[in-house]
Amino acid sequence: MALNPVIRDWNDQVVWIVGASSGIGRATASRLHALGAVVVVSARNADALNAFVAQHPGSHAVALDVTDPAALSSAMATVLALRGRLDLVVYCAGHYLAMRADSFDLAEMQRHLAVNYSGALHLLDAALPVLIRQGHGHLSLVASVAGYRGLPNAMAYGPTKAALQHLAETLYLDLHPAGIGVSVINPGFVATPLTAPNTFTMPALLTPEQAAQHMVRGWARGRFDIHFPKRFTLWLQLMRLLPHSWYFPAVRRTTQT
Repeated sequence: MALNPVIRDWNDQVVWIVGASSGIGRATASRLHALGAVVVVSARNADALNAFVAQHPGSHAVALDVTDPAALSSAMATVLALRGRLDLVVYCAGHYLAMRADSFDLAEMQRHLAVNYSGALHLLDAALPVLIRQGHGHLSLVASVAGYRGLPNAMAYGPTKAALQHLAETLYLDLHPAGIGVSVINPGFVATPLTAPNTFTMPALLTPEQAAQHMVRGWARGRFDIHFPKRFTLWLQLMRLLPHSWYFPAVRRTTQT
């Protein structure tokens, strides 16, 4: 069942991807460009963005720091100057450092919050008035299966992704009646610069290009929760149903090293 207006024809669609210098964001921008979208890529790394534009003629780069609300507002004006509208905005910026209670680092906790969650709020501040005024468009927040339930090493990362999941659900309830699509992207493990430092085996590991294909397929089917790969994520979704007395021992058994 489609919960959102389906997106199958990307020709001339104006797409703004925030967090597109590498990994899932860059791969998704490349895929949508190949499908005919007018792609705007944003991130802090201006050199990486300019390299993307050089490789994808007709795309546009707007360097910014998601922790700066004024930068998001200015970028929104740049996007609107292209075609006078915004058809899809994707928040893919992220920060990750494995952390457990015995290595608690307040500055790192706050950095995760600033990039993974507050940055999304800054984007909403810029994009929501435009989408509501248009009465169409789609908003997509990239969260993670790490936000489904508490996991070892995810003390800093997991709660911010859980917050995005909750935020997306609330946005859907508010925006769906106005004709605006909302989706939350919940990837499993994807080989990106963020996951590269992991020292453990990452099950069902995908490439960023595979992740982008899953996302495009999810938008084409009008999905709200676009999670992948299902051979991994469905098990994690099932574990969300377990009572704590079952969940905690199961996680301890499966994550012991």
